[in-house]
Amino acid sequence: MKRELGDGLELDDDKARIDRAEVHRFLSEESYWAKGRPRETQDRLIDEASRVVGLYDDGRQVGFCRAFTDGVAVVYLADVYVLSDYRGRGLGEALVRQMVDDGPYAGIKWLLHTTDMHALYRKLGFAEPSQKVMERDSIR
Repeated sequence: MKRELGDGLELDDDKARIDRAEVHRFLSEESYWAKGRPRETQDRLIDEASRVVGLYDDGRQVGFCRAFTDGVAVVYLADVYVLSDYRGRGLGEALVRQMVDDGPYAGIKWLLHTTDMHALYRKLGFAEPSQKVMERDSIR
């Protein structure tokens, strides 16, 4: 599902189009949540994702997000980013909206973890977790 945003920018959920080297570079070097993530792990996360959406500027990968789901009750949004030169233009919102509202899982409950960008996610219907939420960190 491609969507033109104008000025050479577009969103696309074609996994084959993802610039895996660039996604890995950003996530493993610049993100706070995946710093140091091995390339093999990142490739597997893309391969096994239920859906990915890339943000492109004349074909260059400038943003990304992925989701995984059981297809019935819950979807998890992960690895959302837009390169710093592209921020402040509503592209992050367009990227997440394409994933959440304009795809096959629009009617399912969405979850995510974040330490920033709460205002963006609130615009898309996300809210702070209730006292019901519990987590177990990875043991590896």
